Amino acid sequence: MSKQDKTVNLTFKNKKAFHDYFIIDKLEAGVELKGSEVKAIREGRVNLKDSFVRIIRNEVFIFNMHITHLSTAHATYRPEENRDRKLLLHRKEIDKLFTKVTKDGMSIVPIKLYFNSKNMVKIQIATAQGKKLHDKREDLKKKSMQRETQQALKNWK
Repeated sequence: MSKQDKTVNLTFKNKKAFHDYFIIDKLEAGVELKGSEVKAIREGRVNLKDSFVRIIRNEVFIFNMHITHLSTAHATYRPEENRDRKLLLHRKEIDKLFTKVTKDGMSIVPIKLYFNSKNMVKIQIATAQGKKLHDKREDLKKKSMQRETQQALKNWK
């Protein structure tokens, strides 16, 4: 690897989550991966757009996280692209998430997938509350106003 390859920022964000939900609390978790999935993530073959997190029998799983297999991977060793992947969390963290989901009616949403300082694949999940249509419209108005003011300031100088 050259020095340029090491400095590439390998973070994959779920922009749809910020559009559809109010993010309340964030949490970092490890991901259980198979075979060549880590290499595929390093090449940027990840899609978090339609993924969601569920707690099943006191274990946390992420569903619909799409990791496309590499063309160099052997056909018999290719894991399924949309398979359910287990998230690695401590028992107290799982219990905390479970109470928020059951009592408060919140959702658990993946926000970001990245490599930490030890080159381990981590995913940032969050407890979130769904937005209504009028909330989404207000956010779009705020973003467009900010964009217009930034352009006006840029053109003013």
